[in-house]
Order: sequence, then C-alpha cells, then structure tokens
Amino acid sequence: MSNTKVLVYLEQNNGTISGASFEVLSGGRKIADELSVELGAVLLGKGIEESAKEAFKYGADKVFVVDNEVLSAYRSEPYAVALEAVAKEQEAEILLLPATQNGKDLAARVAAKLGTGLSSDTTAIRLEDGKMVCSRPIYGGNVMIDLETPEKRPQMATIRPNSMERVEAPKEGEVVKVEVELVESDIRTQVKELIEKAGGEISLTDADIIVSGGRGLGDPSGFDLIKQLADTLGAAVGASRAAVDAGWIPYEHQVGQTGKTVSPKVYFACGISGALQHMAGMKTSDVIVAINKDEEAPIMSVADVAIVGDLYKVIPVLIEEFNKLFESRK
Repeated sequence: MSNTKVLVYLEQNNGTISGASFEVLSGGRKIADELSVELGAVLLGKGIEESAKEAFKYGADKVFVVDNEVLSAYRSEPYAVALEAVAKEQEAEILLLPATQNGKDLAARVAAKLGTGLSSDTTAIRLEDGKMVCSRPIYGGNVMIDLETPEKRPQMATIRPNSMERVEAPKEGEVVKVEVELVESDIRTQVKELIEKAGGEISLTDADIIVSGGRGLGDPSGFDLIKQLADTLGAAVGASRAAVDAGWIPYEHQVGQTGKTVSPKVYFACGISGALQHMAGMKTSDVIVAINKDEEAPIMSVADVAIVGDLYKVIPVLIEEFNKLFESRK
C-alpha cells in the first residue's frame, strides 16, 4: 500500500467535523491532484469512525482514524502524539490544518515534534517545483508575503477559515484505523469540565448572515442597534478593526485580515468605510450591503446594495420591514 503524501487534519467537536476542515480538505484535493498523489485526512477522537465518511464528500481518498478514549476532548499532548504518528507512518510530504484556535495550537506542537517549518494563518497556497509557497498577511494586513517551505518534510501550514472554497468532490474512499499508544497517566493535563459559551452567539465563520459595525457608529452604544438587526435576521455580529481598537466590541468580532475571514451569504457593513484589510476579510461574501453617509466610501464601490444615509435612521426601517416580511410568512 502506497503512503499518502498529502494529509489534512480534520478538527471535530463531539463527532461533528468543522466547516473550516472541509475547506482545507478541498484545498488539499487541488494540491494532491497537481502532484498526482493521494489525499488523506486524519481524524482524532473517540467514537468518530462514522464521522470520517464525511471527508469523502470533499475528495479524501483515505481517512486515517485514531479512536481512543484519551482523545475524547482536545488536549495538545495526546493529539500531537497521534497526528505525529500518522504523519510519520504515511511519510507525508504536506500536512495542512485549519487555522482555528485548536488547529494553530496543534500545528505548532506537531511541527516542533517533526522538526519541520510551519506557515501559519495561510490564505493561499501554490506549488513551485513541488514546494509549497504560502501567502499570508503581515503588518496588520497591509502587506502580503510569500513563504517558501524548507527542505525538511512534511511541509506544514495552517489555513485561515473562509480563505479556501469548500468544494464537493465525492470519492469512494477508505477508512483506515490507526492504533497509537496513548496512556492517560502520561498526559500532564486533564479535562475536568467543558463549559459552553453562554449567550448562544452565532460564530462569524459559520454564519450565513453577518451584520458588522464600524467607527461610523460614532459610539459603542451603536452596537446595540447592530445587535438588534442581527437578532432580527438570525445573524452574527461583526466589527471593523477601528471599532475593536476603540474598545467598543471584543476582538472576537473583528472581520478582516487581522481578524476573521468570512464568507456569508449576506454581509451588512454599517458605518464601515472599507479599509483594504477589512474588505480582504469579507470580499467573498455572496451579497454585500453597505450603509454609509459617505457615498464615496470605498465599501460603497464593492457593495451589491449601497445605501447612502444615516445608519441610525436606515437600520430601524430595515428591522421594521424585515419583521413585517417574516410575520407575513408565518
């Protein structure tokens, strides 16, 4: 049996594989095709074998499953041991992970264990003479750089969510069970309790609709209105870097090259001028609706719907009209 040269780590939570992982898998499929090699996926956890089959929808030829009680909840140490073992066994040339909180944590540890380099928060990958060249933003998103991976293998990168298109490419694949020796007493950390974040907020990276506010709100209380529109639409709340830097809203809501890259069906930009670093984080949205007093603001030129006006007058009208629409459909 030939070794799988391109591997993608699939992040899962309670058996549900993240959308960001499928995006990376689609990107890995393109790389594997260009190299004419197999694409493998790695799934770690407990009771996850059935979930592994989802990977075949997005082009995986094989899914390597390490099913172990020690992997029930994410912890750096055992996950790194398991992923390192699969990468070594398959003599992987390329190993890709989603640039999520856990993905970045795991990638750094595995790269150190394998003695290889790591391109973090990559937004695009191309091959040159079989080597990965990874693009990523620096200096607050004002500059893009290309990083060429070293000779050491595997070449590793974490991929920013929503920077690669998720493409279904169904395959008749194979689930391969991998045994890795993991002993609970050898692990220095224990998971005592998992506490879900309160509030039921919708994740920016998973949202179909996002309502974002910027410095044009004029005051942090303006986000109360943004949240009202978001609640009406069942949307996530986003923000520009300027609003976050001003302390009006936590960083976790920031959209842009220095925040989250998003690709919703509808993106509302309210009081956002449209700096390059912000637009780079939301330009792949299906529909962009901009609300701004300044008709010359850069965001207005890329918007599908540009509303020139005072957002404090426009948004209440939108909320009222959307509520009427939803009521009429009941």
